[in-house]
Amino acid sequence: MKLQQLMSRTRKAIDDYNMINDGDIIAVGISGGKDSLSLLASLAGMRRFYPKKFSLLAVTCNIGFNNMNFDKIREFCDNLDVPYYIIDTDISKIVFDDRNEENPCSLCAKMRKGAMNYFIKTHQCTKIAYAHHMDDVVDTFMMSLIYEGRVHTFRPVTYLDKSGVTVIRPFIYMKEADVIGFVNANNIPVLKSTCPVDGYTKRQFVNDKLNELNHDAPGVRERMFTAICNSVEGWIK
Repeated sequence: MKLQQLMSRTRKAIDDYNMINDGDIIAVGISGGKDSLSLLASLAGMRRFYPKKFSLLAVTCNIGFNNMNFDKIREFCDNLDVPYYIIDTDISKIVFDDRNEENPCSLCAKMRKGAMNYFIKTHQCTKIAYAHHMDDVVDTFMMSLIYEGRVHTFRPVTYLDKSGVTVIRPFIYMKEADVIGFVNANNIPVLKSTCPVDGYTKRQFVNDKLNELNHDAPGVRERMFTAICNSVEGWIK
């Protein structure tokens, strides 16, 4: 996938759900993975022509694994002319050593979001952008059904009352396969996760099952996504 195609789908989601206003300062959450780096590239490219003027900064919440090196991410951001910040935390120590969580993902996610929300408030950001794509939307929907017994997934735009932060997800129309194609075609410097539970989570389990279902019934992910857009609160336009 070319950058122009990436920006086109990003813009459609932004326009459909009015994600960006004039003068927005948008922090892009950067994990170092393929999705967040592709989103940053897309938004950085859009700055040149999008009718509503906005600025960007990139921020990584470093949860504290000793073998993480963000030098290539910083170089990538420099090439895009986007300021890059790293929030250093002890989240890994708290989650894996101090608390020895049996299911660490939930606590880790809450602590990371807390650190990110505090950062963007102290840096006068108006929005924070996360790179959740179409596959993530459907995976989260199925996780809520299976593990929580409710019909729910995250919204394209979410205002968090307690923190005063607005979360936007400009990649909701993007398939994971398209992101992979963009990364491979453009030599994006993806940083491999060093989390000890990476690939062994409930989300990965649901994703694998949906991939099996999609193999037997091609297009099932797209149909589920359409159903979410047409029926789930916060998605209906």
